[in-house]
Amino acid sequence: MITDNETAESIDQFMKPHLLITFIAISILGTSCSQNGNAETQIAWDTWGVPHITADNIEDLFYAQGWAQMHNHANLILELYGSSRGRGAEYWGQSKLQNDILIHTLGFGELANEWEKIQDPETNNIITSFIKGMNAYSEAHPESIDNEYKVVLPLTVKDLNMHLMYVVFTRVIAKHATKRLRRWPDMGSNALAIAPKRAASGNAMLVQNPHLPWRKEFLFFESHLNLDGKNMYGSTLVGFPGIAIGFNENLGWTHTNNTIDNSDIYELELRDGAYVLDGERKEFEAASKIIKIKQGDGSLVDTTIPLMKTIHGPVVNKTGDKVIALRMVGQDRPNMVLQWWRMINSTSFDEFETALKMAEIPFWNVMYADNKGNIFYLFNGLVPKRSSGDWDYWNRIIPGGKSSDVWTEVHPYADLPKVKNPAGGWLQNANDPPWTSTIPMTLDPNDYPAYMAPQYMPFRPQRAARMMIEDESISFDELVEYKLSTHLEFADRILDDLFAAVDSSDSEKAKEAKVILENWDRKADAGSKGMVLFYNWARKFNVWRQSNYAVAWDIKNPETTPDGLSDPARAVYLLEVAATEVETKFGRLDVPWGDYYRINYNGKDLPANGIDGSVGVFRVASPGGADENHMYVGSGDSWVGVIEFGDEVHAKVLLSYGNATQKDSPHNGDQLELFSRKELRDAWFTKADVEANTASIEILTEDRFHEGSIISIYNP
Repeated sequence: MITDNETAESIDQFMKPHLLITFIAISILGTSCSQNGNAETQIAWDTWGVPHITADNIEDLFYAQGWAQMHNHANLILELYGSSRGRGAEYWGQSKLQNDILIHTLGFGELANEWEKIQDPETNNIITSFIKGMNAYSEAHPESIDNEYKVVLPLTVKDLNMHLMYVVFTRVIAKHATKRLRRWPDMGSNALAIAPKRAASGNAMLVQNPHLPWRKEFLFFESHLNLDGKNMYGSTLVGFPGIAIGFNENLGWTHTNNTIDNSDIYELELRDGAYVLDGERKEFEAASKIIKIKQGDGSLVDTTIPLMKTIHGPVVNKTGDKVIALRMVGQDRPNMVLQWWRMINSTSFDEFETALKMAEIPFWNVMYADNKGNIFYLFNGLVPKRSSGDWDYWNRIIPGGKSSDVWTEVHPYADLPKVKNPAGGWLQNANDPPWTSTIPMTLDPNDYPAYMAPQYMPFRPQRAARMMIEDESISFDELVEYKLSTHLEFADRILDDLFAAVDSSDSEKAKEAKVILENWDRKADAGSKGMVLFYNWARKFNVWRQSNYAVAWDIKNPETTPDGLSDPARAVYLLEVAATEVETKFGRLDVPWGDYYRINYNGKDLPANGIDGSVGVFRVASPGGADENHMYVGSGDSWVGVIEFGDEVHAKVLLSYGNATQKDSPHNGDQLELFSRKELRDAWFTKADVEANTASIEILTEDRFHEGSIISIYNP
């Protein structure tokens, strides 16, 4: 006799293997509707914490994205926006004072007021909706926000504009002037575009791979937007609306930091309280600002900062008899957000190029591929039209006060270096100048102003070029392998010369080290034995110094120079020193790289792979700290996307540190295991993929999102 319990158990045992589909059932009182009373707006959260947002109008779409960003990054966003307001010292104390002074000195508050007046209505619509969504989340979920950040609420359109300015102007355009970025090595990106003629599938492919610090305003946010049936996928910096690096069913692009000089610093002499211009006194535009500074007891103390401006721009430093003034491009371009929006909405190269011609994005190379087989590279940005001079003239503090050195115009789109569908069938950029975007080179520096870009090609872009040159038929899986490659181009270039120098020496320690390096796989994988030794030697050798090589870098042989050792005896001595240090610290020379190089993020401790790009590693994972026995990843591979544009888009992605920073979020660091194993994950881009991988769902009802539930359906 079979009992009811046995019957239930047997049915359960039968049904579990026949699970066919998971669908979302929404339990909401009342009628589900959007803010505008149209079709349902929803956020489907997948198992990696990525929001898949569906809406039929722009207002709801960006409202939902603002809500989603706060869901994953509420405390971080409030800290970033509060700091970008120039009121960080008022909220959090003395440590934020210098940042506040910079923001007020550069006049971002006044500029933000001006931007809000002149921004395209569509830009304003996007930003306003995004801000409304963030504020709505904050009101609905006050428990998710730490008390120290609630003072920043509510957020405004001005806050977002000031945060855009802060990141783009102080962190990118004027980084050499503000010295804000020098603590992070090799901050940049990789990009590859493969034409159908070089692809095993016959489809164009794209690699998206920015390298930024794993902290604060440099963190990326991943999202999938579906506007009235149009799919858009990618990432942008936390606190920015839209998608800045992305793809849709037709095309995709990525950005890399480019070798563009679009800000200048001027050293001006003082005379009787004024500055000297063309030999004559010229009065400063003078003003002042009061900054409040929070004290330990919670009280506020006012401090007044003087503000001075010249025709060059604001004064950012002052000594007894001189001042430094800063001039930047882009302050008259308030529609960056709109340009990115039009780029992600493009369906063809012509539409995409029309968006590029808006010239609202003042920095960053563009690398592009599409489903028609086009690949394209643009040295994007606002390059000042200068009266004369070459790269070296402008890439310094400009002495004196000549009005002829104060530029007022920028080069139009037509003047910028660009390459479309090169004969070789591939394009790359790894923060090298535009001339080496493909080899044989198709761009001639002599066809452009001498100040447009410098001439050099470090080992990382050389590694990119060699991987492309050596493979006539690249499959999607091979392209993923190339993106994750930790092979050192510098090791291939220099080890033969170093070994010859060791053989000619009488150093036993160097010869012992040579054996380790001969058996090393020339990679920076976690298990690579010899990388610790070689990297220690390479840092002492100084890879960047051209005088260390017998043959310096040559634009006629861009991917095979520099080469040889100018001082073999010194190279051997440095290897001796490096080997002694490694052996003293670890008791052996063949230390696995992952035992020394680690990931230490949000409580996770994992073996790392990769290193900074100076030694020619394409998989960049730059050091961000160290202790006596370990070095730790602090920047590098952030967002990674490898996309193939066939009949259907095929994409693998990774957001190395995860898609959330909230302390209690399971997605704060949840992708680091994949990073440590050198793996990517599938981008869930189709409706079927999203439905199959949804962990939870929220539906917009009036001005709030409400959670639904997941029900499993079995085939009887």
